[in-house]
Amino acid sequence: MNERMSLRELKKGRTRETIAETAVRLFLARGFDQVSVTEVAATAEVSRRTLFTYFPTKEDLVLQRFADHEDEAARIVRSRPAGREPLEALREALLAALEQRDPNTGLNDDPETRAFFRMILDTESLAVRLTRYASRGVDALAEALREAGTDPLTARLTAAQVLVVQHELAVMNHSCLMAGESADDRCPEAVRAAERAFDLLIHGVAAGK
Repeated sequence: MNERMSLRELKKGRTRETIAETAVRLFLARGFDQVSVTEVAATAEVSRRTLFTYFPTKEDLVLQRFADHEDEAARIVRSRPAGREPLEALREALLAALEQRDPNTGLNDDPETRAFFRMILDTESLAVRLTRYASRGVDALAEALREAGTDPLTARLTAAQVLVVQHELAVMNHSCLMAGESADDRCPEAVRAAERAFDLLIHGVAAGK
């Protein structure tokens, strides 16, 4: 029974991945607004009903990549070494992501990754929908911070600031790459910006002036 369930889940995961990859490929080739859900389903060889089972909206076909990572900051806080402050753990994780050229940092000059990032920023419905994922990320991080001993108000405000900072740093990196910089050229400044941003989060904006 468990083996059958595992095979079923594996098949569902592959179907979901196929649909998402097909959608992104079509969107990048022709534009998000120029491709219909019906066309995505047909190209992925599934029915519209199956597609909507995995992705309730057209925007989710794109933003599922972010959905898969919306609680990442919370996981970092929960898995940090004993004695490590949450914000320091988040800083270290961001610096490691920059070093690895994680696409979520905006510091990745693979042409498809840049086109994907640009599509989200330039498509209003995607940008609006992305705020919902960000809100859930704030909820998850705030809960993790409360578990770490932070009072509810501070936890909520800190979580919101952390995720806004991460987003804005990614947008800055992406903008520099779109202006012609390579990821390698941008990296030192991206690291400095990340360090500066977390110094301000940890010590306060006024103290950083």
